[in-house]
Amino acid sequence: MAALSIALVSCSKDEDYTPPPISGLNVIHASPTNEKLDFFVENTRANTADFAFGNKIGYLNLYSGSRRLVTTKKNSSTPLITENFTLEDQKIYSLFIYDKLDIVKYLMIKDEITAPATGKAKIRFVHLSPDAPALNLNIGGKDTDLFTDKSFKSYTDFVDIDPADKVTFNVKNKTDGTLAAKIEDVKIEANKVYTVWVKGLKVATDDTKLAVAVFGH
Repeated sequence: MAALSIALVSCSKDEDYTPPPISGLNVIHASPTNEKLDFFVENTRANTADFAFGNKIGYLNLYSGSRRLVTTKKNSSTPLITENFTLEDQKIYSLFIYDKLDIVKYLMIKDEITAPATGKAKIRFVHLSPDAPALNLNIGGKDTDLFTDKSFKSYTDFVDIDPADKVTFNVKNKTDGTLAAKIEDVKIEANKVYTVWVKGLKVATDDTKLAVAVFGH
Protein backbone atom coordinates (compact mmCIF):
# COMPACT_ATOMS: atom_id res chain seq x y z
CA MET A 1 0.00 0.00 0.00
CA ALA A 2 2.79 2.43 0.91
CA ALA A 3 4.66 1.68 -2.30
CA LEU A 4 1.49 2.18 -4.34
CA SER A 5 0.75 5.46 -2.56
CA ILE A 6 4.24 6.79 -3.31
CA ALA A 7 3.91 5.79 -6.94
CA LEU A 8 0.56 7.55 -7.27
CA VAL A 9 1.89 10.74 -5.69
CA SER A 10 4.87 10.67 -8.00
CA CYS A 11 2.65 10.20 -11.02
CA SER A 12 0.38 13.02 -9.88
CA LYS A 13 3.34 15.36 -9.53
CA ASP A 14 4.62 14.50 -12.97
CA GLU A 15 1.31 14.83 -14.83
CA ASP A 16 -1.13 16.98 -12.90
CA TYR A 17 0.67 18.94 -10.23
CA THR A 18 0.97 22.68 -10.81
CA PRO A 19 3.16 24.44 -8.24
CA PRO A 20 1.44 27.38 -6.55
CA PRO A 21 2.54 30.92 -7.46
CA ILE A 22 5.43 31.89 -5.16
CA SER A 23 7.11 35.26 -4.50
CA GLY A 24 10.21 36.13 -2.48
CA LEU A 25 10.21 38.90 0.17
CA ASN A 26 13.34 40.22 1.88
CA VAL A 27 12.48 42.35 4.95
CA ILE A 28 14.86 44.94 6.42
CA HIS A 29 14.49 46.88 9.70
CA ALA A 30 15.53 50.40 8.68
CA SER A 31 13.68 52.46 11.30
CA PRO A 32 16.28 54.30 13.45
CA THR A 33 15.17 53.09 16.86
CA ASN A 34 16.44 50.79 19.60
CA GLU A 35 13.03 49.10 19.63
CA LYS A 36 12.99 45.55 18.32
CA LEU A 37 10.15 44.71 15.96
CA ASP A 38 8.01 41.76 14.93
CA PHE A 39 6.95 41.28 11.33
CA PHE A 40 3.84 39.38 10.28
CA VAL A 41 2.44 38.11 7.01
CA GLU A 42 -1.27 38.16 7.80
CA ASN A 43 -1.31 36.59 11.28
CA THR A 44 1.93 34.63 11.04
CA ARG A 45 5.09 36.08 12.55
CA ALA A 46 7.97 35.84 10.08
CA ASN A 47 10.94 36.60 12.34
CA THR A 48 12.10 33.78 14.59
CA ALA A 49 14.76 35.89 16.36
CA ASP A 50 15.02 39.48 17.58
CA PHE A 51 14.47 41.86 14.67
CA ALA A 52 16.64 44.90 15.51
CA PHE A 53 17.59 48.06 13.62
CA GLY A 54 19.80 47.20 10.66
CA ASN A 55 18.82 43.50 10.61
CA LYS A 56 17.06 41.68 7.80
CA ILE A 57 14.88 38.62 7.83
CA GLY A 58 15.99 37.45 4.39
CA TYR A 59 13.89 36.17 1.54
CA LEU A 60 10.62 34.63 2.65
CA ASN A 61 8.81 32.34 0.22
CA LEU A 62 5.24 33.63 0.13
CA TYR A 63 2.20 32.74 -1.93
CA SER A 64 1.77 35.38 -4.60
CA GLY A 65 -1.18 37.76 -4.72
CA SER A 66 -2.43 40.25 -2.16
CA ARG A 67 -0.68 39.86 1.20
CA ARG A 68 -1.28 41.84 4.37
CA LEU A 69 2.03 42.86 5.96
CA VAL A 70 2.03 43.97 9.60
CA THR A 71 4.78 45.38 11.81
CA THR A 72 4.55 45.71 15.60
CA LYS A 73 6.92 46.38 18.44
CA LYS A 74 8.38 43.14 19.81
CA ASN A 75 5.73 41.06 21.62
CA SER A 76 3.04 43.68 20.96
CA SER A 77 -0.37 43.05 19.39
CA THR A 78 -0.76 46.68 18.33
CA PRO A 79 0.29 47.31 14.71
CA LEU A 80 2.69 50.14 13.96
CA ILE A 81 1.84 49.77 10.29
CA THR A 82 -0.41 47.50 8.24
CA GLU A 83 -0.48 47.52 4.45
CA ASN A 84 -1.54 45.21 1.65
CA PHE A 85 0.80 44.52 -1.26
CA THR A 86 0.27 42.49 -4.41
CA LEU A 87 3.21 40.16 -4.99
CA GLU A 88 3.76 38.80 -8.48
CA ASP A 89 4.50 35.16 -9.23
CA GLN A 90 8.23 34.36 -9.47
CA LYS A 91 9.21 37.92 -8.52
CA ILE A 92 11.37 38.93 -5.56
CA TYR A 93 11.13 42.08 -3.46
CA SER A 94 12.91 43.98 -0.69
CA LEU A 95 10.66 45.59 1.92
CA PHE A 96 12.31 48.27 4.06
CA ILE A 97 10.57 49.26 7.31
CA TYR A 98 11.81 52.83 7.46
CA ASP A 99 11.47 56.32 9.00
CA LYS A 100 11.12 57.23 12.67
CA LEU A 101 9.10 54.74 14.69
CA ASP A 102 6.12 57.04 15.33
CA ILE A 103 5.64 57.56 11.58
CA VAL A 104 7.09 54.28 10.31
CA LYS A 105 6.44 53.36 6.68
CA TYR A 106 7.08 50.61 4.14
CA LEU A 107 9.26 50.97 1.07
CA MET A 108 8.67 48.03 -1.28
CA ILE A 109 11.23 47.63 -4.07
CA LYS A 110 10.96 44.99 -6.77
CA ASP A 111 14.38 43.37 -7.01
CA GLU A 112 14.87 43.37 -10.78
CA ILE A 113 18.08 41.39 -10.62
CA THR A 114 19.92 40.14 -13.67
CA ALA A 115 23.29 38.42 -13.65
CA PRO A 116 26.31 40.75 -13.53
CA ALA A 117 28.58 40.93 -16.53
CA THR A 118 31.30 38.25 -16.52
CA GLY A 119 33.75 38.90 -13.71
CA LYS A 120 31.67 41.75 -12.27
CA ALA A 121 29.35 42.27 -9.28
CA LYS A 122 26.15 44.32 -9.10
CA ILE A 123 25.16 46.93 -6.53
CA ARG A 124 22.41 49.47 -5.95
CA PHE A 125 22.08 52.36 -3.47
CA VAL A 126 19.16 53.11 -1.13
CA HIS A 127 18.93 56.29 1.00
CA LEU A 128 16.93 55.73 4.20
CA SER A 129 18.27 58.33 6.65
CA PRO A 130 15.32 60.62 7.54
CA ASP A 131 17.41 63.68 8.46
CA ALA A 132 20.26 63.38 5.95
CA PRO A 133 20.45 65.59 2.83
CA ALA A 134 20.72 64.32 -0.73
CA LEU A 135 23.72 61.99 -0.94
CA ASN A 136 26.24 60.60 -3.41
CA LEU A 137 27.81 57.14 -3.24
CA ASN A 138 31.49 56.83 -4.03
CA ILE A 139 33.74 53.78 -4.17
CA GLY A 140 37.03 54.49 -2.42
CA GLY A 141 39.83 55.28 -4.86
CA LYS A 142 37.46 56.36 -7.66
CA ASP A 143 37.41 59.97 -8.84
CA THR A 144 33.81 59.83 -10.07
CA ASP A 145 30.87 59.11 -7.78
CA LEU A 146 28.93 56.00 -8.71
CA PHE A 147 25.50 57.45 -7.80
CA THR A 148 24.63 61.10 -7.24
CA ASP A 149 21.88 63.27 -5.76
CA LYS A 150 19.82 60.56 -4.08
CA SER A 151 17.35 62.00 -1.59
CA PHE A 152 15.66 60.32 1.39
CA LYS A 153 13.68 57.18 0.44
CA SER A 154 15.04 57.13 -3.13
CA TYR A 155 16.94 54.22 -4.65
CA THR A 156 18.87 53.34 -7.80
CA ASP A 157 18.89 50.52 -10.30
CA PHE A 158 21.59 47.87 -10.04
CA VAL A 159 24.86 48.56 -11.86
CA ASP A 160 28.00 46.49 -12.45
CA ILE A 161 31.16 47.16 -10.45
CA ASP A 162 34.53 45.47 -10.09
CA PRO A 163 34.80 42.90 -7.30
CA ALA A 164 37.49 43.25 -4.62
CA ASP A 165 38.34 41.84 -1.20
CA LYS A 166 38.33 45.21 0.55
CA VAL A 167 36.02 47.89 -0.82
CA THR A 168 35.28 51.23 0.87
CA PHE A 169 31.91 52.82 0.20
CA ASN A 170 31.85 56.57 0.91
CA VAL A 171 28.57 58.43 1.29
CA LYS A 172 28.98 62.14 0.64
CA ASN A 173 26.83 65.23 0.99
CA LYS A 174 25.66 66.00 -2.53
CA THR A 175 25.91 69.77 -2.05
CA ASP A 176 29.42 70.21 -0.68
CA GLY A 177 31.00 66.77 -1.10
CA THR A 178 31.77 66.30 2.59
CA LEU A 179 31.89 62.75 3.92
CA ALA A 180 28.68 61.80 5.72
CA ALA A 181 29.51 58.15 6.49
CA LYS A 182 31.51 55.24 5.17
CA ILE A 183 31.97 51.50 5.47
CA GLU A 184 35.36 49.89 4.89
CA ASP A 185 36.77 46.47 4.06
CA VAL A 186 33.63 45.15 2.38
CA LYS A 187 34.23 41.99 0.37
CA ILE A 188 32.51 42.28 -3.00
CA GLU A 189 32.53 39.00 -4.90
CA ALA A 190 32.22 38.46 -8.62
CA ASN A 191 28.84 37.28 -9.91
CA LYS A 192 27.05 38.42 -6.73
CA VAL A 193 24.49 41.16 -6.13
CA TYR A 194 24.44 43.69 -3.26
CA THR A 195 22.47 46.59 -1.83
CA VAL A 196 24.40 49.46 -0.22
CA TRP A 197 22.11 51.53 1.98
CA VAL A 198 22.28 54.51 4.32
CA LYS A 199 20.58 54.14 7.68
CA GLY A 200 20.21 56.07 10.93
CA LEU A 201 20.12 59.70 11.97
CA LYS A 202 22.67 62.50 11.66
CA VAL A 203 21.72 63.78 15.11
CA ALA A 204 22.12 60.41 16.88
CA THR A 205 25.23 59.27 18.72
CA ASP A 206 24.12 55.76 19.71
CA ASP A 207 23.56 52.65 17.58
CA THR A 208 21.01 54.57 15.49
CA LYS A 209 23.56 57.08 14.20
CA LEU A 210 24.09 57.68 10.49
CA ALA A 211 25.91 54.75 8.90
CA VAL A 212 26.35 52.73 5.74
CA ALA A 213 25.35 49.06 5.52
CA VAL A 214 25.65 46.40 2.83
CA PHE A 215 23.77 43.16 2.28
CA GLY A 216 23.85 40.49 -0.39
CA HIS A 217 20.89 39.16 -2.34
